[in-house]
Order: sequence, then structure tokens, then C-alpha cells
Amino acid sequence: MTESIKSKIRTVPHWPKKGIMFKDVTTLIKDPDGFKETIDLLHKRYADKKIDKVVGIESRGFIFGAPLAYLLGCGFVIVRKPGKLPAETVSEEYALEYGTDKIEIHKDAISKGDRVLIVDDLLATGGTMAAARNLIKKLGGKLVECAFIVELVDLKGRDKLKGENIYSIVEFEGE
Repeated sequence: MTESIKSKIRTVPHWPKKGIMFKDVTTLIKDPDGFKETIDLLHKRYADKKIDKVVGIESRGFIFGAPLAYLLGCGFVIVRKPGKLPAETVSEEYALEYGTDKIEIHKDAISKGDRVLIVDDLLATGGTMAAARNLIKKLGGKLVECAFIVELVDLKGRDKLKGENIYSIVEFEGE
């Protein structure tokens, strides 16, 4: 099953910079069967996990997280870059290859004890997901799992998420 999903993800060489082999999920999203298969697979995995909130990370996490939350019958929460959310937020800074970045969540998005699933399209170095995890914990949420469509195994993103449950649908190694 996952091989058909993997086959619908295109590799774009040297994007956004030379030497990067970018895994582009837009080809998966535009394919109705591939997109449905992906969402159905996620739904099957989490249907009995009693998820209260699905959190999607800007921006491709929104694409996978929103339909999943709908199917699970739970709330959907967005995590965005600074200055994009209209109400009071909490933020978390994280390291990039050169410098730092920051993400935010509405302060009232997660209630203490909420069972939370975080969804993003890709696990590379793990910095963004680790920051999202920290936001969930700051707000008192209980992280059930971190879910990804694609994992770039060579970049060891799991190391930044030690102690958390991690699920990825497809893995790319040495590509």
C-alpha cells in the first residue's frame, strides 16, 4: 500500500538549493487516488486512539491534517509562522541550519489533557516538529503521536523527537 503512495511523490533535484533532493508531495495531493489512500491510511491508524485535536503544521500539514480531523470527528488546530494568527498566541523558537525560526499556536487551541496528534508532510531534521511538540506540552496537551507522510531517514529527524511516538507512511533513504 505505501509503495503506491511513495510512487506518487516526486523528487525535485537541487531545490530549494543545490544538493537538495526535494521530496514534493504536491504530486501525491493532486492524485485523487493517492490523496485518498493517504488520508484513509492515517484515519485507519488513528480511528481508535481517542484523538481530541489534530494539529497541522504550516502549510502542508494543513492539507493532510484537516481531512483527517474531519474523519476522526475531532478539532483541527493550526500551527503557523509568527504574525499569522489573529488571537493571543504562544510561540516556540527552533534552530535552523543557519539561524533560528519560530512557530506559533493560539493560546486557547489546546486544553489541558487534550489528546493531540501532530501532522506534517515531511520529517527532515525534526526541528519544526520538536517546536510544535513543545507548544502542545506548554498548553497542557498530551501528545499521542507525530505523523508524517514522508521521512528522510538520513537526516535523523527522529533524534530530535526521542521519547515521542513517531509514524511515517513512507521513508526515503540515501536519495
